[in-house]
Amino acid sequence: MNAPVARELRRSLKTIHLWGIAVGLVISGEYFGWSYGWSHAGTLGFLVTSLVVAAMYTTFIFSFTELTTAIPHAGGPFAYARRAFGPAGGYLAGIATLVEFIFAPPAIALAIGAYLSVQFPALDARHAALGAYAIFMFLNLIGVTIAATFELIVTLLAIFELLVFIGVVAPGFSVANFVAHGWAGSDTFSSAAIGGMFAAVPFAIWFFLAIEGAAMAAEETENPRQTIPRAYIAGILTLVLLAVGVMVAAGGVGDWRQYSNINDPLPQAMKLVVGANSGWLHMLVWIGLFGLIASFHGIIMGYSRQIYALARAGYLPRRLAAVNRRFQTPHWAILAGGAIGIAAIFSDEAVTYDNNSLTANIVTMSVFGAIVMYIISMAALFRLRRSEPMLERPYHVPFYPFFPAIALGLALLALVAMIYYNAVLFGVFCAVVGLGYLYFLRTAGARAAAPRDEMLEAGAMAVAK
Repeated sequence: MNAPVARELRRSLKTIHLWGIAVGLVISGEYFGWSYGWSHAGTLGFLVTSLVVAAMYTTFIFSFTELTTAIPHAGGPFAYARRAFGPAGGYLAGIATLVEFIFAPPAIALAIGAYLSVQFPALDARHAALGAYAIFMFLNLIGVTIAATFELIVTLLAIFELLVFIGVVAPGFSVANFVAHGWAGSDTFSSAAIGGMFAAVPFAIWFFLAIEGAAMAAEETENPRQTIPRAYIAGILTLVLLAVGVMVAAGGVGDWRQYSNINDPLPQAMKLVVGANSGWLHMLVWIGLFGLIASFHGIIMGYSRQIYALARAGYLPRRLAAVNRRFQTPHWAILAGGAIGIAAIFSDEAVTYDNNSLTANIVTMSVFGAIVMYIISMAALFRLRRSEPMLERPYHVPFYPFFPAIALGLALLALVAMIYYNAVLFGVFCAVVGLGYLYFLRTAGARAAAPRDEMLEAGAMAVAK
């Protein structure tokens, strides 16, 4: 019999660190990406879509926290689905999470380049994105405590800057500006607005995408039973308030259509209020970079732990589960995910679809991965409640079964809407999943030879020792 797998990641993260990771993973979504939803739904239509998506995420996070505290594993959703549905279920959750977390960083890196180009017009955004990958992969390589502390600092700065943005543009806010053309380009609600609202779903999800990635730091958290619920609940409340505040403030300062399809909507919105030479604008660009950096850095941490967990369990090449002896970080996992992201960055101008840039398209691909993962995670929660009623659950989702049912139902609705409006991209997503499944079928021996991990096995006590 294989010996239980040894814990190789260092437990050092506190509640404040995990809150910083949870919010930091997402906060770039307040700076860019969401404004593409305006081009489909208008300000009012997108506000409705965003509130529905916020309800999905709020109920999802309360439900997801039960899984995370019961099974505090670096694989996150992969571990929950593997335990609930066996190896194939684990594969599906794992590949969906990888798509989400590997496709998101290049979009954020390109947005970092777009923000820097406001200050340095001659700078190639792709070169800036490459530099961001080099810096933050290195930071993730040298230790989780250093990385998490940095994440907390830049997240706090990013939140501060969003509050500054709202305050600075407030004098220029007008309800008339916000509601003008607000229903998919029309001043009045119609059936066309409904279609636009559904088409805008992936960009509303971008407001909150990747918050669940904090679960992948569970093996590096000092006390998962207490730390995870506090961090997650505080995190989702923080993000909902910021998302609504930023979207409403930006949409009311001028003609929102001018910045509905760009990577730097906040500087452009502020420029309408304070002018192109204002010190406030330059401060937004420089400090605003911290929001993008927080998410970029945090998602590198997330994808590396997912790759590490999958490789440790035999779903990916074993070498990717190697942990650096000095820093106790999964160095090959960090580098592998970065290589894929850098390749995507340098394909930006060569790849377009449906008149959208590569940034918009990889946002959508990332969201496909996220939604599939949300669905299988909620299904795993229901399954484990039935199959393992004695599993120790330090935290129980409130209003069970209604909260996980709402999260599951809204996720299914979001997936259907996304497939309808992005059929080709969904085909690409399915192709990625299919190719991965062929590898999964050919590597059963590697999974059988992998060290035993009790948290992945039904009937075991999934409590951190």
